Formats: sequence, structure tokens, C-alpha cells
Amino acid sequence: MGRRSKVEEERAGQGWGYLATIVSDYVSGMSNMKAMYVMGDSTVDCGENTLFFPYLLRNLSLHPCEGPPTSILPHLLAKKIGLPYPVPFYSQNGSSEVLTRGVNLGSTGATILSNPTNPLLQSLNQQLRQAFEIFQLLQLEIGQETANEFIKSSTIFYISFGKDDYMDLFKSADKGPVSDAEKLSRILVDQMANAIQYLYDSSVRKFVVMGILPLGCAPRFLQSRNGSIGDGHVGGDVVCAADINNFVLEYNSFLEQRIVRLGMKLLDARLIFCDVYRPMMEIINNPNTYGIKNARNVCCGESMDNEMRGCMSMNMACEDPSNYVWWDLYNPGQVVSSLIADAAWSGELLPDVCRPTPVQNLASSM
Repeated sequence: MGRRSKVEEERAGQGWGYLATIVSDYVSGMSNMKAMYVMGDSTVDCGENTLFFPYLLRNLSLHPCEGPPTSILPHLLAKKIGLPYPVPFYSQNGSSEVLTRGVNLGSTGATILSNPTNPLLQSLNQQLRQAFEIFQLLQLEIGQETANEFIKSSTIFYISFGKDDYMDLFKSADKGPVSDAEKLSRILVDQMANAIQYLYDSSVRKFVVMGILPLGCAPRFLQSRNGSIGDGHVGGDVVCAADINNFVLEYNSFLEQRIVRLGMKLLDARLIFCDVYRPMMEIINNPNTYGIKNARNVCCGESMDNEMRGCMSMNMACEDPSNYVWWDLYNPGQVVSSLIADAAWSGELLPDVCRPTPVQNLASSM
């Protein structure tokens, strides 16, 4: 594969637009990452990409992220790859220059299955339709062949779903046992596999698929299973809801197995599964090792009459968020996200988080 000539480098430096640079790269035979596209739930969106967010999720958190959206996991990984911040879908203008820099389709509250009780919340299928809209716009604006080649050789799709499906299930099951979680796990994994197949058929070849974090250790479920939350509980003092974590582990296992099978079936695709459960449990069980003091409480949120509400105002936030594993009821803080991003990227801090290879290798592969 040839590199751009000196003349082409000089032209790029003289102010060519982003799209012109992409076309120049194709002409010269280069193939490297240009954009990350993100699909998912509250693990990838801080509310900026969720229509009517304050009204839909007012009982959870109005501030589900510590700091700007660039502090959450997919954007930390995009930065490591050297890619721009994926613009929220509802903020993009449909131009090829914007679309070829990456788009975040993710939406807080989104679920793999359609939500019959709240149809305004997005589903996996809705985000797939938005992805196909982007593909069609690119084909119209830069040509079908160029658009397909761009999608195939210069993009990474980051997919993180399932957390909100299980949040809804376990919240509704607080007063009784969950009997259909195993069946749900298989249905959810089937839908995820179908989505990957659809994207592959639309020329996507590189996928980062995320598992679900240990929801049984999230402050919302810690309190509902263990009673009132006290202060300063760290390390082994955190007694997670084992039944919830077991269901999450089951889903993660099913999903990874399906990713392996898809990798064997889709021969020219590169798929990796990232196990966020394991590094988070390592941090929760050994917080002091990572400079964290509190693995049990929320930094932003409060308990009222044995009920918890999330981060409704930044004035509710703790004085030093870096001391906490959890930012709010369900979401880790920036320090934890940064640790997981480092592990997912290189595999050095916490090995084998992403399998069969770290994100760094996926991003640099041809």
C-alpha cells in the first residue's frame, strides 16, 4: 500500500476539507481509521442525544455523566485512536464532511428491544435505521463505491447495549423474583447478532462490542437489596446483588460466544468483545489499588426515605468525584471509565478485557 506523496501532504496542509483528504487517501491507496460510529444506551450518551431527555428520565439522573460527554468510554477510545469526537446524531447536518467524521447514534435509555411502556425511548432497531440513513446520505453525496469503501476500510462501529434492558427488568422485579432473565438474555443476544449481520451487509467490517457492567454492584441495586447505604464502605465491604450479576454474566457469556461464531462466519470482518464486567469488579473489590476511596456510594445523588434519586443537579455532586467508583445510580465516574479505556486500548493495566485483541490492534489493522 502506497503512502501519500509529498505534494499530496502539502495540499492537505494547505487547507483541504476533511472529505477531500479521504478521497485523496483512497486515490493513493491508504486505508486507515477515519471515524468511529457509536450505537448504544446510557453507556454512550450523556443525554445530549436523547429527545425530551429531562422529561423521559427525570427519575434517574439529569446529569448521568461526570463532566463532558468526551469523558465516557467510547469517546476516550476514539481519542486514543486519534479520531474526532463522534457528533450526536441529532446535532449533525447531514453533510458528508460531518458524517465522515463519525456519529454517535446512542441514546440514554435505549434498549435492544422496543420499550412498550415508553415508545419515545430508542431501540437498537431505531439506531440501525439511523445508521442506514447515514450510509445512504454518504452514497448520495460521495458516490456509492467511495461510500462503501469508506465504511468498509475506514470506520469502527462501537456497540454497547443491554444495560438499560436489564435495568428495566430488575427495577420492576424489586418486589419479586426474576424468572425470565435467561430467556431474555438469549433473545437480546440474537438481536445483537442480527444487528451486526445487517451492518456487515452494509460494508461495516470492524466492530467493538461491549458487555454489560456489574449492575448488581450499582448503588441503585445495592440499596434495594442491602438496605440503607452508609458512608465510606470500600473494597470487600461492598456486597453486590449476586442474582443480578449472575444474569449479567450470563448475557455477557452468550454475547461473547456469539461474537466468536460471527467472527468465524464473517471471514473479512474483525470483531472484538470487550468485557467491562471484569475490570469493574477488580476496581470495586480493590479500589485503593486504583486511588479510589469509595466503591459503594454515589458521588451525585441521594437517598430519600429508602428511595434513591439520581444526579438531578450538579450541586448534589460530592466534593471529589475521583474518590468514587460510581458517579450516579448506574454509571461509573470518569476515573473508572479512563481505567477501563486504558485496559481496552492496550490490555496492559488489566489484560484480556477486549478479546481476542485490544482495540489498539483492531484500529491499526488493515
